Amino acid sequence: MQTTDARFTGSIPELYDRYMVPLMFEPYAEDLVRRLSELQRGTLLELAAGTGVVTRALRQALPSDVRIVATDLNEGMLKVAARRVSGPALSFQQADAQKLPFADGSADAIVCQFGMMFVPDKPAAQREAARVLAQGGRFVFNVWDRLDKNELSQIVERAVQDLYPQDPPRFFERTPFGYFDADTIRAELQATGFQRIEIATVEQTTEAASAEHVAIALCQGTPMRGEVESRNPQGLSAATAAATSALLARFGAGPFQNRMSALVVTAHRA
Repeated sequence: MQTTDARFTGSIPELYDRYMVPLMFEPYAEDLVRRLSELQRGTLLELAAGTGVVTRALRQALPSDVRIVATDLNEGMLKVAARRVSGPALSFQQADAQKLPFADGSADAIVCQFGMMFVPDKPAAQREAARVLAQGGRFVFNVWDRLDKNELSQIVERAVQDLYPQDPPRFFERTPFGYFDADTIRAELQATGFQRIEIATVEQTTEAASAEHVAIALCQGTPMRGEVESRNPQGLSAATAAATSALLARFGAGPFQNRMSALVVTAHRA
């Protein structure tokens, strides 16, 4: 994975929160929260919290006796999250999932929404999750399914690739949609010591406001932006326009449905 793939800096956090969260992340956040809804006390650690879509849902759904610690590698994302949500027993902390700054057995559950794909050393992050979890604690996370099962992202990536045929950007297929093999995920978790591993395919649908909004979300609100700008510092407008045109050709003008597929994983610490 390229080092820029996990870099959500500059204007990306604000654009991500405005466009990406309602387009792709809200229904999956609600799904994760339902899987943790019986927690009544203790500490819940969130990895890759981003701008706080899961954090918000967790704080609303769980009693104040549950302490929530939301972490992310990117300080800019956490700053947006801290402006969007506050509440009792809620804190934010910058942290690398591969080297968590928390004591052994200090968390009763760990949740991570669409973050594991960005971790360069996934077994290291899984070992850290196992270390920090209390005995019997759960690690619940989701990852995107294959790119060809997530049509909007595939359309946008292909449109941008057509602008650079000699050096096509491959951010989507390489990273956010590059960790979808259930057998691999299960084997890695088992090797780390997790047990009772459940992996479910979960499909969700949102309504995209317009082709332009989707193009802005995916071209400007993700590290795809860095891939474009590394090829052409003034290329972002052209990439957004190309993605908009491709989406209009497929869906027409006005709102349309965004059909998505992801894997949701629940693993227990022995």
